[in-house]
Amino acid sequence: MRKALIILVIILTSNITYAQFIKEKSINAQIGYGLSAPYNSNDDFVNDGFFAQGELVLKVTSWVEFRPYVGFILTSSDGKDLNDNPTDEKAESKALLLGGKARVRAPIPWVAPYVEIGIGTSIGKFNTLTAFDDIDKGGIIYHIPFSFGVELGKNNNVDLGFAYYFQPSVEQFVGALAVGVTFPLKN
Repeated sequence: MRKALIILVIILTSNITYAQFIKEKSINAQIGYGLSAPYNSNDDFVNDGFFAQGELVLKVTSWVEFRPYVGFILTSSDGKDLNDNPTDEKAESKALLLGGKARVRAPIPWVAPYVEIGIGTSIGKFNTLTAFDDIDKGGIIYHIPFSFGVELGKNNNVDLGFAYYFQPSVEQFVGALAVGVTFPLKN
């Protein structure tokens, strides 16, 4: 955990240095439909809520970008499973998300598919209650972000994708169907 936090601090402060390998900088703002689900469950259910995130986009080449991010996820249980049956199981998260990701994308105008992975930390309150797990935890935990989607538009400045944050220490993952817009920064 300590090594992950050191790496996170290095990634988040890397934008202070003016390395020559960064070609362009921009800001990406995302908003979306948040989801949370447990790793193990007898019922098929997903708790829903709200997701928002901001990223500093550091373009290295036309197909590789580094993305330090800060976000927020808020999900809660409505007491029902996917078939609208009552359930006592839940996977709730109320957390601030911090970390860094690397994105690999196809450098295609108008429709550019991408995939990204990284490491980060979640700061907040987490509740996972299933037949297998009873976790009620608050504080700082690590997560592994994984996303895929497409960048749309002539300059690929609109982002439509699925973002997932796997949180092994609380036996759940959170995610979102999100839409983002990228704004270039002047050099």
